[in-house]
Amino acid sequence: MELKQYSVVLVNLDPTLGSEIKKTRPCVIVSPNEMNKYLNTIVVAPMTTNLRVYPTRVPVMHNNKNGMIAIDQIRTIDKIRIVKVFEKLSHTEIIGCKTVIKETFVD
Repeated sequence: MELKQYSVVLVNLDPTLGSEIKKTRPCVIVSPNEMNKYLNTIVVAPMTTNLRVYPTRVPVMHNNKNGMIAIDQIRTIDKIRIVKVFEKLSHTEIIGCKTVIKETFVD
């Protein structure tokens, strides 16, 4: 299975602790393709259907449902947690992701 940056994957995030996003849910791969190809881990941002607007959340449409990518919940996972691979984000959603990642972690 080829894992590409900005693809949506279904991930089993349990077990979790405290305020971490739980359950099996869609996540967006944010690690670059070079890492995704050669490492056993990838970096993902979980998606949620909680539509409260936060500066660290990116609105998306997935499976005909409105949702948010939780950039504030980025985590590294082993690839064995991936249950299924879905489509890639739209160009607009990718730009939104990049912008929020930069504002959150770079500036």
